Amino acid sequence: MARIAVIGAGMGAMAAAARLAVAGHRVAVYERTETYGGAVRRFERDGFRFDTGPGLLPLPAVYRDLFVKTGKEPLEDRVELVQVDPSSRHVFADGTEVSLPNASRAGVVAALDEALGWGAGQRWGDFLVRAREAWDRTRRPLLEEPLWPNWSVLAEREPYPSVPHKRLLRTRRAGTLAEIGAWELRDPRLTALLESHALAYGLDPSVTPASAAVLAYMEHAFGTWYVRGGMRELARAVYERCVARKVEFHFGAEVTGILEKDGRAAGLELAGATSQAFGSGGGRVAEADTVVGSGPWRLSDLLRGRELYEAGAVETRPEGTATGRVVVCLALRGARAADAPHRTVVHSADPQAEWDLFARGVPPEHPTVRIDRPDDPALRPDDAHESVVLTATVPSQTRYDWTAAGAADAFADRMVAAAERAIPGLRERTLWREVRTPVHTREETGAEGGGVPAPALASAGGTMLHPSNSTAIPGLFTVGGWSHPGGGLPHAGMSGALVAGLVVEGPEFRGSQ
Repeated sequence: MARIAVIGAGMGAMAAAARLAVAGHRVAVYERTETYGGAVRRFERDGFRFDTGPGLLPLPAVYRDLFVKTGKEPLEDRVELVQVDPSSRHVFADGTEVSLPNASRAGVVAALDEALGWGAGQRWGDFLVRAREAWDRTRRPLLEEPLWPNWSVLAEREPYPSVPHKRLLRTRRAGTLAEIGAWELRDPRLTALLESHALAYGLDPSVTPASAAVLAYMEHAFGTWYVRGGMRELARAVYERCVARKVEFHFGAEVTGILEKDGRAAGLELAGATSQAFGSGGGRVAEADTVVGSGPWRLSDLLRGRELYEAGAVETRPEGTATGRVVVCLALRGARAADAPHRTVVHSADPQAEWDLFARGVPPEHPTVRIDRPDDPALRPDDAHESVVLTATVPSQTRYDWTAAGAADAFADRMVAAAERAIPGLRERTLWREVRTPVHTREETGAEGGGVPAPALASAGGTMLHPSNSTAIPGLFTVGGWSHPGGGLPHAGMSGALVAGLVVEGPEFRGSQ
């Protein structure tokens, strides 16, 4: 039985902790804040509750597998999963609207044809067929296996089978999402639909590889799901599974260094005398045989300059270079409309200008806004009120000062104005609002600048990959959204499975079966 110290109580870290505990190891988690869940948080006030992190769960099979592998009780015994239908409603710049059925290709094709004109649905349906091929080519090496030293095979080949595009005397194939939209979808509204999947993860469609088509395919193929009571309930269920498997949690325990002994990770240094583990005898030290940490950039600081990866590995990029999110929690008077969709995406009236947030580091004047309106009594004080969450992608605190006077409120005003295109009279119904910026994300997750990690993607020379879960230091592993296979709730759960496999089976581990 090995002693394993886990830094942080994010979703990936807890997924790894539960699996390692079931494998017979003694696991202790050291979390800097006073709670678990990482970015999966909840804001509460006056009987209103709001999810301030992910609002929906794609690919729930990842967490079903976690619960199957760590005990007899399935996920559905711990939380109530609800398939959202329609999966999303879209309000485009020209005022056109469409609601997309959940996990139904025929239904989506019919809905798009009716809303956008004949032929639009077929073009989107044909795109999904090609996106599925990209998914089939990348699913296992990109998501279900560790990132091996020959990771360059994922960097070189574009898995998305683009349609040849003839222009003048040249034939080209789409290499980015923007080119797929322009050459294959050929409708600004379909292009906006495609690019919204990238923008939700803070990816610039003009440079994001065509392989990102898998993001739209995942939502279509596996549906979108909501956890009754709010997404925070999923974090609670994973935390309770860890506790049931005898994982020790130490909250308010800030890790200040990683110990090494005989060339391998040997434990943690902690700020003050806040925690002691494994009988180390020193209140500032927690000895361990293996250390699992989140965020390669932060782990490098804890190693005091020691190289975390060998030469030739995927580059570790500062977390602050990623985009962040502004979340506006709205407490509304008046009942939720019975036919209101759970999620609505209000697309920017100026998508080209919106991309400037990537190049210039400024919040968009006309942001794409995602609206979540769960039909969930647990989130409102009574049926005469409604909880609504608005989310937009923005520069992180590293590139834009969200603490400047009026900066957050001014952008929140623009988000509310956009949301009123989908919910008329929204401002008049608002009792109060809470605005959360990348500064809050930084406080809750520790990520530099409050950046939010994107999922790993193939091609693009490897620039969309994340560093491997194994490091150059024996006994030290990385987990969570800043490591392979990247950000998002499903990917966090996958990273936990990969780390547990590498710790238990060693370098010969070849991924989940």
